[in-house]
Amino acid sequence: MSELDFSRTAPLPVPEAARPAASPVYNAAVAMDFFRGRGKSEELPPGGVLFSAGDKTSGLFSKDDKMYLLLGGEVQISAGGKLLGSVKVGEIFGEMAALTQLPRSATATAKAQSRVVSIDGKQFQAGIQEKPEFALMLMSIMILRIRQTAAQLRAKNALGPADLTRASSMLDKKMMEGLKRLLHDREPIRFPAGRMIMKEGDTGALMYLVLEGTVAISIQQKVVERVGPGGIFGEMALVDQSPRSANAAAEVDCALHGVNRNDFLALVKTSPAFGMALLKGLADRLTFMTSHFK
Repeated sequence: MSELDFSRTAPLPVPEAARPAASPVYNAAVAMDFFRGRGKSEELPPGGVLFSAGDKTSGLFSKDDKMYLLLGGEVQISAGGKLLGSVKVGEIFGEMAALTQLPRSATATAKAQSRVVSIDGKQFQAGIQEKPEFALMLMSIMILRIRQTAAQLRAKNALGPADLTRASSMLDKKMMEGLKRLLHDREPIRFPAGRMIMKEGDTGALMYLVLEGTVAISIQQKVVERVGPGGIFGEMALVDQSPRSANAAAEVDCALHGVNRNDFLALVKTSPAFGMALLKGLADRLTFMTSHFK
């Protein structure tokens, strides 16, 4: 499944947080192939606004929640009267609000005569099934930004206060049952309360699905997330093949399913719902972390 591997990159500089395309793991050809023949194109005059900060979104399956790819011209991204960056031809934008189902955090305005192609939630779901490599690319981009945001929070000593600890559960009951059926031939891995499951800096061989109990995720001995039944952790190291970015320990007795990299890539490739749930979970985590910058 090398065509789904976006982890083999050189050492990564800090990207501009405003746009996913600023990441060195972004592949314009993959994005263009995903949008081509699937979305709707439109022309924008100079000064034309695609969406504004504060615009409400209503879910990934809503036609109002679009993400865009720029085919021609230039689009500027701004917030609070401040220019955050410019979208160039071949780059995508507007994906975070669609995935998180939160209001738009910025305004997108055409700097010059521009042409964009957009896809809504249903088109995105269908596209992921046909082109899972696009989902893997988005995951790689978000994971890179999560790692860099965590590093910045460490530098600010902003990790660990009560308001930076969140509960996490990515999968609903139906999806959980489906994954259990796929993994029916494997016995759950059980950890007693207090047992360390993974350590920061270790090589990541498995992603974990929590079946029972609660797992505490910590960085520098500060708990930043609690993962309960239906939650997933350890997926970042499987996507980008980098060392673990956090510790994980059982807060109470836990039962987990371990998923290796090949199984993970197969799940993303064969189950669009699983890939979309992971994308939303990563987008939510990134949004939560970045909200703590003043």
